Amino acid sequence: MNDAVNTFRADEVADRDLSACETSESGSEPIAVPDAEPVVVESETSAEEADGRAAPRFTLLIRAAKIVSSHGEFVCVVRDVSETGVAVRLFHSVPTGDPLELHMPGGNAYEMRNVWQRENEAGFEFTKPIDVNEIIHQFGEFPKRGLRLGVFFPITIKSLTASSEAVVENLSQQGARFECEAEFAIDQNLRIACVEAGGVLNDLRAKVRWRRGQHYGVVFDDTLSLSDFSRFAARLQCPTLLD
Repeated sequence: MNDAVNTFRADEVADRDLSACETSESGSEPIAVPDAEPVVVESETSAEEADGRAAPRFTLLIRAAKIVSSHGEFVCVVRDVSETGVAVRLFHSVPTGDPLELHMPGGNAYEMRNVWQRENEAGFEFTKPIDVNEIIHQFGEFPKRGLRLGVFFPITIKSLTASSEAVVENLSQQGARFECEAEFAIDQNLRIACVEAGGVLNDLRAKVRWRRGQHYGVVFDDTLSLSDFSRFAARLQCPTLLD
């Protein structure tokens, strides 16, 4: 397959998947993007984005990762990567700060600096060359898992008999970990609400999967869309990114 065909396929599928990541083809069930297998093709890079780099670039479609800065942790979608840099798309403005790190769901982290940005897209240069196979195939110290953000915020938890206050300690599209003084049973159904969520966590249904002392893990009945997940995290940590 020649470069022109590869580039067309990468752009076409990425645009389709990013616009459709809210729901499945039926339109009723959100897609859990971090669990999707990456589609990897070698691709061309424009003169603007290349910024003098000659390293081969590979397209990873719908591979969610997070950018960590002094302002917090922010969701991004990796578009393509080389040993010297990476291009991403976001659902808000590009986070600022120095240093910046790209964190993959498997646990690997790569220090980088911003070299270009265009609306909700950005290109970053790694501070040192990386192993492309490692970032593509999620080789690393930690097992592969869905993307989690270390965000802390208050929530209200309602059961059939009571309402309790709690604090979320981390959040993913599929669930959350929180601390609460109230006692809940494994598999107990709960409703979660957060006044700071802008409607994202308004009366969200969840089920208790594990507990350790006052710490609980819950899985949501309905997976959060990547857009809602990303914009909620930005609203909590750096609202100006949504302006």
